[in-house]
Amino acid sequence: MKLKYNNGNIFGLTSGICWGLDTVLIGLVLLMSPFNRPELIFLAPFLSSFLHDFFSGIWMIIIMTIRGKMGLVMRAIKTRNSKIVALAAILGGPMGMTGYLLAVKYIGPAYAAAISAIYPVIGAVIARIFLKEKLSNKSYIGLVISITAIAILGYDSGFKADNFLLGFLFAILGVLGWSLECVICSYGMKGEEISSDIALQIRQVVSSSTYFIIILPLIGGLKYVPTVVFSKAGLLILITALIGTISYLFYYKAIDKIGPTRAMGMNITYCIWAIIFDAIILNNPITFKLVICSILVLIGTVLGAAPNEENEELKGA
Repeated sequence: MKLKYNNGNIFGLTSGICWGLDTVLIGLVLLMSPFNRPELIFLAPFLSSFLHDFFSGIWMIIIMTIRGKMGLVMRAIKTRNSKIVALAAILGGPMGMTGYLLAVKYIGPAYAAAISAIYPVIGAVIARIFLKEKLSNKSYIGLVISITAIAILGYDSGFKADNFLLGFLFAILGVLGWSLECVICSYGMKGEEISSDIALQIRQVVSSSTYFIIILPLIGGLKYVPTVVFSKAGLLILITALIGTISYLFYYKAIDKIGPTRAMGMNITYCIWAIIFDAIILNNPITFKLVICSILVLIGTVLGAAPNEENEELKGA
């Protein structure tokens, strides 16, 4: 049992590392042509989110085909739990990711990351209500320490006041989407027919299909998809989507192994990793505040990953 939980913690942490790198690369993408054209500034978050999930879905098809699991995917689609995972996909992709990227657009990455970091707390409340999942006191303390450190790290007064309310609302939309995705997906993976990788395959197909069929046509963005795909930005999104796919694979595996609340607690370290990769890739300085907050996040993560003895006893019964 201890090995299982250690593996789950490693899965969650690895998902955070990969998502931190994914975030920095997506930031580069949004600065590239054609996203810097005036007519695409508003559409950029929607187009990049769609292509990220679309390419991730393709990567998953390749991975599942190599592993000989596409037959299991097709059978899983017919089950009731696949519908639950599909709902989680819509909440996490079109709702969560788009809300987050729009928040980045209006209030900047620092505030967007700081606000989005509260999603494990919201997820913990939802998991406690609907999944009856209980946390140890150490886990609660750890989550508070991590989120407080990230909020301090993300604080930055460089934003336009008239955009703050709009950006804040988009960030909250992202928080709700990600929180609900994690908890609902955890419920959908309780059956043996839906493993974490099958759930991810369903997630990416449903998310990208929702963008393509509903969201992009409504906002007039569908016609720009070929322009982006056949650009240098499109190639970088393809590469970034592979890194994002690895992050999702580990994240969904962590959800399955250690539950949604602790998986989210490990995953939020992406805020720290994003700044570290930002320094490495873009040569931005690492500040004293970053070092202190990184240590606090590490402490909070270790505490937050502590298993609840009561849950362990219930599982062993």
